[in-house]
Amino acid sequence: MVVSISSGTAVKTQFRDVDGLSIRYAESEPRQVDALLLSPWPESLFAFDRVWSKLAEHAHLVAVDLPGYGHTERRDDLLSPQAMGDFVIRLADAFGMENPHVVGPDVGTAASLFAAARHPGRLRTLVVGSGGTTVPLVLGDVLNDWVTTPSLDKFRGVDPREIVAGALAGLVFYQLPDAIREDYLSGYEGDRMVESMHYVRRYPEELPVLRDLLPSMRIPVQIISGGRDYNVPPVNGYFLADRLPSSKHDVINAGHFTWEDDPDDYARLTLELWRQAEEAVK
Repeated sequence: MVVSISSGTAVKTQFRDVDGLSIRYAESEPRQVDALLLSPWPESLFAFDRVWSKLAEHAHLVAVDLPGYGHTERRDDLLSPQAMGDFVIRLADAFGMENPHVVGPDVGTAASLFAAARHPGRLRTLVVGSGGTTVPLVLGDVLNDWVTTPSLDKFRGVDPREIVAGALAGLVFYQLPDAIREDYLSGYEGDRMVESMHYVRRYPEELPVLRDLLPSMRIPVQIISGGRDYNVPPVNGYFLADRLPSSKHDVINAGHFTWEDDPDDYARLTLELWRQAEEAVK
């Protein structure tokens, strides 16, 4: 699939086998610096449409649909933050990235933090946010229901396109191009949307583990929250900032999907983090 993103740049998706899974990805031109971009939920790697060109001027980008998300094959044992965190390192290995920056919004937040905590020194920086992190959980009503309802059976008879479309209402300032909206909707057809919920349903047991790891982490972290995010309120970002020693938290004028609602600030904050980290090692 080739989609011409908002800057006019054509981004081609491809597939690669990683640990026995067919992983969909897109890649920019080679640079000296590597960055791994993790798809948010319920979107896909095209979530980075509006920041792609700016980030690609500075780094070699590889954007991936995580297992069970977008158009990447699912494996049930990876649908937890800790397991997905280990898989993030396998993704970096597969793409020859020794010390990449990682951009992991939404479900990528907990996964990338676990990756950095379990593999210290392997990742260069993290950009996170819009993902549940607080203990106890503080989430909007819809997402909280997905996490805490005793059974997912009540969602199995609902058209998954309706569920995804409802979630995309979290976009406040941006109307998705038709091709990208369809990519999101088609990525969660069948049982994919309901089964992907198993990841966030692991939050109650795994986020306390992450909380205890945060104070020991020294990796530079940029946390970005949407001031109008009612699904994952900014308190989740403040929770991280209070516990991560090398972090910075910015609340921008956006809904849940900060990377699309306010791409200028999202790209600016990301690039500032990357440049600071690179200056520090010169």
